[in-house]
This record gives sequence, C-alpha cells and structure tokens, in this order.
Amino acid sequence: MSTTSEQMRAWTGPAILTFGFRPFFFGAAVWAVLAVALWVPMLSGHLMLPTAFDPVSWHAHEFLFGYLGAVVAGFLLTAVPNWTGRLPIVGWRLGMLAGLWLAGRGAVAVSAGLSPLLGAAVDLAFPVVFALLIAREIVAAKNWRNLMVLAMLVVFIAGNALFHWEAAQGGYAAQGYGLRLGLGAGIMMIAVIGGRVVPSFTRNWLVKRRSGVLPVPPMQHFDKAALVVLALALVLWGALPLAPLTGVVLALAGVLHAVRLSRWKGHRTFAEPLVTVLHAGYAFVPLGALALAAEILALGSFGMAGAQHFWMAGAVGLMTLAVMTRATLGHTGQALTAGAGTVTIYLALILSVLARVAGGVWPEFSGALNILAGLSWMLAFGGFAVVYGAVLLRLPAAKRV
Repeated sequence: MSTTSEQMRAWTGPAILTFGFRPFFFGAAVWAVLAVALWVPMLSGHLMLPTAFDPVSWHAHEFLFGYLGAVVAGFLLTAVPNWTGRLPIVGWRLGMLAGLWLAGRGAVAVSAGLSPLLGAAVDLAFPVVFALLIAREIVAAKNWRNLMVLAMLVVFIAGNALFHWEAAQGGYAAQGYGLRLGLGAGIMMIAVIGGRVVPSFTRNWLVKRRSGVLPVPPMQHFDKAALVVLALALVLWGALPLAPLTGVVLALAGVLHAVRLSRWKGHRTFAEPLVTVLHAGYAFVPLGALALAAEILALGSFGMAGAQHFWMAGAVGLMTLAVMTRATLGHTGQALTAGAGTVTIYLALILSVLARVAGGVWPEFSGALNILAGLSWMLAFGGFAVVYGAVLLRLPAAKRV
C-alpha cells in the first residue's frame, strides 16, 4: 500500500482498528470511568478487587499507567506517521496492541493471584512492545528530532516497572519513586509536545480570524530554558520529594511555565473552547509545580496528594481530554469546533480537579468532595465515550464504500 488512505480502505475488519486513536482513545475513556467507579467503593471498603495493590495505589497506577498509557499510544500511533511519513499501524496489528493493553488492566486487577513477576510482565508487555514499534518507525525514517519523545516514553515505562517493584516489596507505591518517575515523564511529554501543538493550533485559529496578535513561535530560547528547569525540578522531586531545594526549583519552574503559557495568547481564544481548553490543560503544569512547591516549603498548604492532583487530574486529565476531542474531530473529518456536549465534558473535568484539590485543602470535607470529584470525572469521560463513541467506532459512509 502506498498511502495511509489506501491502507485504511483496504482494511475490511472493524472500523475501530483503522487508526491508532480509535481503540485507544475510546478504551482510555471507558477505563477512566470504570476505574473510578470501582475505586470509590474500594476506598470505602465496600469492594475488594483481587489486586496485589492497596486501593489508592491501584487507583494511581491505573490512572497513570493504564489510562495515560492508552492515550499516549493513541496519540503517538496517530502522530508518528505524520512525523515520519511512514504508514500507520492498522488492522490486527493494532488490535494486538489494544489486546495487550487490556491484558495489562486485567493482570493488575487480579494480581493478588499472580506472582509479582508475572503480573508485572503482563502489564509491561504493552508499553514495551509499543515503544519498540515507535522506535522502529523513528529510526527507519531517521526522524531524530523525536527521539526525545521516545526517551520520555522509556522513562514512563521505567516508572511503571519501579511501581510494580515497590508494591511487591510491600511499599506504599502511590507515593513511591515509580509514581513520581512515571508522572514526571508524563508532565514532560505535556510540556514538550504541548509546547508544540498549543501555540501552533492557537496560531492557526487566530490567523483564520485575522487577529493581529499571534502566539510567540514555539521552542524559542526561553522555552528551552523553561523545559530544562522543569526537567531539573522533576528529577529533584522524583529523588528528593521533600527537600527545600526541590520546592525552590519547582516554584521557579512553575513561574517560567506560567510565563511560557502567557506568550501563547490563550486569552484571545475564548470564542472557541476547543482551543481554549488546550491552554487550560497546560495551565495545570505551572499550577501543579507551584502547588507542590508550596506543600514542600509550607507543609499543609494543599496536602501532598491534593497538590499532586494538579498534575495527575489537572494537567494529565484535562490535556489528554483536550487532545482526544480535537484529534478525534480532526481525523474523522468533523468541524474543529466544540459543541455543547464537548464543552460540558470539559467543565465536568475541571470541576473534578477542583473538587479533588479542595479535598486536600479542607480534609474535613474530603469525603463529599472526593465523591463529587469522582462523579464529575465519570461524567467527563463517560460523556466523551457517548459523544465521540459514534465517530470512533464506525467510519463515515463515504469511507465504507
């Protein structure tokens, strides 16, 4: 097959296997709902999964390495062919990858009945195979610029492996090195890739509206300096999460990335929530850095878990939701505009983040606030599955002939 479109037209199996974003975005959204629906009764003691992880660690693992792992796969399987000029992975090879991801979710859920090595091996099979496929595409195309993305993916996988090891040693993996390593890799992906797409999409939209004020082009010297400081802050946070130096560098990173975001002119995009939400999602990167700095330097400001959720639920949750909605619309031939349903799921996600963070600030109300956060989260991702499921699970009529 000589082109992507010819390859996809030649596929006669399920429509969901025609492009990487389809199974992984839909699967990620459904899992985001199911995982929270299971975690809330687990936390209250009304449900016991046969997992080797404690409830909070299971919740953290399945969001970070389960949900985010699927979104990263959907994004890269769609973006890498554009970066490299090579054909995408479709059909049963794509189905095999999706099957490995599902096997990982099942293995972690029943890991109490498996040896720690077997449970980890099944869970890690998907990201390792996926990373090898991405490495092959980048090397074959000599697309050296995106080796940084591959490196961050490798660090993300290492965080998952370390998380399993810490849990097997009886540690509280939800606050361990593996989680910080994996989350740090996820935040760097948002900072690097988001630093490309947010100003680019904003510029395109503003140019169409003939705006005289445009974002600063990405990856200027200031951007590179901000990324270096963020990387240093994440390394320090991973290794020395309570050290005053870590708090200072996190605060500096937060300020620099807030300035970076201001240079992208997000305040001029309010007429199109599909663009504005990208800025809102990125805003949680500096907010998370500043909140963690405050918690380190003035213990009790947010609670460590609450501060961490600026990144976990805010930066990761909202940015991935923003990317999933935009990419789905763009790659299925829909108009690039946010309808009422899309705006609703954005607002539900933001409410979920604010409620979860508030639960750390006011622990006496944490029970009710965590329930509100969970319900809002399920509304956001359940809404995505409903609103976007129709276009993810089937092809337009013109493509089916």
